[in-house]
Amino acid sequence: MIERLRIQQLALVEELEIEFGPGLNVLTGETGAGKSIVLGALGLLAGARADRDSIREGADEAVVEAVFEIEGLTDLEASLAERGLEAEDGALIVRRSLQRSGRGRAWVGGQLVPISTLAELFGGRLEVSSQHASQALLRPELQGRLLDHHGGLLADRQAIEEGVRGLRQRQAELTALRTEAEERARREDFLAFQVREIDEAALDVGEATQLDVEHKRLVHAERLGGETATVVAALSGDPSGGAGAAIGDLLAEAERTLGALAELDPSLNEAAERLTGATAELADLARDLERYAARVETDPGRLSAVEDRIEELERLRRKYGNQVEDILAFRDSAAAELLSLGSSDERMGKLEAEQAAEREKVAKRAAKLTRARRKAAKSLAEAAQVGARTLAMASAEVEVMLTPVEPEPGLPCGPSGAETAEILFSSNEGETPRPLRKVASGGELSRIFLALKNVLRTETAGMVLVFDEVDAGIGGAVAERVGGVLGSLAADHQVLCITHLPQIAAQPAAHFRVEKRRVGGRTLTEVVALDPEGRIEEIARMAGGEAPGAETREHARALLDRAKPASRKAKSSTRKRS
Repeated sequence: MIERLRIQQLALVEELEIEFGPGLNVLTGETGAGKSIVLGALGLLAGARADRDSIREGADEAVVEAVFEIEGLTDLEASLAERGLEAEDGALIVRRSLQRSGRGRAWVGGQLVPISTLAELFGGRLEVSSQHASQALLRPELQGRLLDHHGGLLADRQAIEEGVRGLRQRQAELTALRTEAEERARREDFLAFQVREIDEAALDVGEATQLDVEHKRLVHAERLGGETATVVAALSGDPSGGAGAAIGDLLAEAERTLGALAELDPSLNEAAERLTGATAELADLARDLERYAARVETDPGRLSAVEDRIEELERLRRKYGNQVEDILAFRDSAAAELLSLGSSDERMGKLEAEQAAEREKVAKRAAKLTRARRKAAKSLAEAAQVGARTLAMASAEVEVMLTPVEPEPGLPCGPSGAETAEILFSSNEGETPRPLRKVASGGELSRIFLALKNVLRTETAGMVLVFDEVDAGIGGAVAERVGGVLGSLAADHQVLCITHLPQIAAQPAAHFRVEKRRVGGRTLTEVVALDPEGRIEEIARMAGGEAPGAETREHARALLDRAKPASRKAKSSTRKRS
């Protein structure tokens, strides 16, 4: 329950604080006094969208703060613990601010949280119902959710929604894969050709350099052989006995001469040894060149093969990369893509198998939900009919009709199951119940809405229920009965009710009057907690106008006295049901 609500700089409110009580709390006041401001503040605490235009003129920030008593609400305590939040001695402070800049903030238990956290924590605990909400009851979608709520089937409904969503996602992926199958086949053929072409070339990283060297040697073989022989002749002499002294002969003569001189002067020994080494090295070089010249030969066949290989490498370079490393990298990339394309067929097969299994699972869940809904539909219709008749619709007939839906191709059911639910209603004896949206008047709709809320909310406890204009279109004895239903709800929940009817305001409750007054040239909204005498005056005003007389005050006292036993009886009945 909300123990205390504080509002600052919101609309016509400069600053006010309300201490609510357990059970029923009623707020009354003239039209336009600002009752909707309290309603809007409560909505903000439940995570409703904020409008910065609601900030009081001249202020930069509006603040709404409430102290919630949550002791014993284990599910809420668990939700807080999951987020690292906690209450202090069973009291939880929730605060939300609106800023003129458009930004807003929220705090829970003194910790800054995303505003969405308010809806997550309190969306199912703080419920604001208005005339607009009762109009929403005309939508079959909401009626279906009310039925599933009543039957405890919301988890089953959600499981089917998730299953259908998964089926749609797989179907979309399968459709895309099938559409792309032809293009994928062409791509696979092309990639396979590229990989095969590179693999058949059997490339080696150092091969290109080796081929270039060998090609030059084969192209210039004749020159290499002839001129190398000339160098050998220059070094060793001409074997054919041609004229001219060879370098080797001259060095040998120089070696003999220097050796003789070293015998005369030992200081020349080192030079003589060096010359001897050079002569031997030159002789080895001449022999190596001679062997090289003997090996060099013109080989047109080998030259043609090398040139073919060079041309093949050049062709691959033009297609796949300048270097052999680039060609091989291209090959690996193409092979990886080819593998992924091949896995698409596997993926398609896997998806089809998953799709079939999930379709069967969803179909079974939908069939089970259908059976449960039939039972819940009968129970909800009976309970709502009793509630409607309690609210002065003695001939009311209520049915809940289940209509099979035509699922999308490939799906076993619709997103919420195999059928839709619609509430049928008749307020006149002998009339066949028809869809609620076609037959219910505004007053009847408000009462049916309240009856359904009463049916559903007695199944849980510990909520804060806020009703605004639930008394639209009714009056007299019906209003007293509506007040009695609100009182019975208050046995299990904290109920805040904004009303214009004295019969509802007279219910045993904490009573607050919302009023406007002018201070310093500005209009302010204030909320005043009424004592017993103040309640009599306010109810008399609601029943008889601004200047109630003694008779109207007596009527107010009678309403208050009459509401007490009715409320005690309603609470006793509620306790027995629970």
